[in-house]
Amino acid sequence: MSDKPQWLIREDAGVPVLIALALRQMLGIRVPDDLPALRDLPVRAPDAADATPALEEQWREYWDMTVEPRAHPSDVPLELIDGFDTLVALPATGADELREAIAPLAPSALQYAQKARGRYFDTMKTATGGGAYRAYASAIAEFEREVGRRAHSFELNVQVLPFSQRGIWWIGALTVAVTDGMRRDVVAFDAAIRPIIGELA
Repeated sequence: MSDKPQWLIREDAGVPVLIALALRQMLGIRVPDDLPALRDLPVRAPDAADATPALEEQWREYWDMTVEPRAHPSDVPLELIDGFDTLVALPATGADELREAIAPLAPSALQYAQKARGRYFDTMKTATGGGAYRAYASAIAEFEREVGRRAHSFELNVQVLPFSQRGIWWIGALTVAVTDGMRRDVVAFDAAIRPIIGELA
């Protein structure tokens, strides 16, 4: 039994990930360049002052730790940030600019993230009839037919997010983000997830 390939796919609209992206948008941080803005959240005006390089770098480290904490452990102890419950932790040293910048944004970022996660659960239950697993099983079966072998064991995390553009993006070594609208579209999602599974399996 142990030699049989195993695959593990976790799907979520994680509140910590949503908070990190909401803070990115509120602070005017541009990295990662390829990720679109979130819907239903104001985008900073084009003439607003750009985030400093230090702020962008500190946010980027926080983003990597949030998306894949095991792959990006902090070198120093982490501290929870007031106002974010237990959902935002920053390094005790080296993140001062980010800590100061996000403190006043806690209520709106937290509210946005919780509402977006609630919408994900409501719409995904309706869209998939509770059978999110089937979309992945079908893509893996299709991959196995195409290549003529069993899929290797792999792990994949899928964050379903309310981006303003449809698409799928790698946001970590084992993590992709997909627009919620695309995730609900069976045909489009199947076409988008298959190459991702092909890379891993």
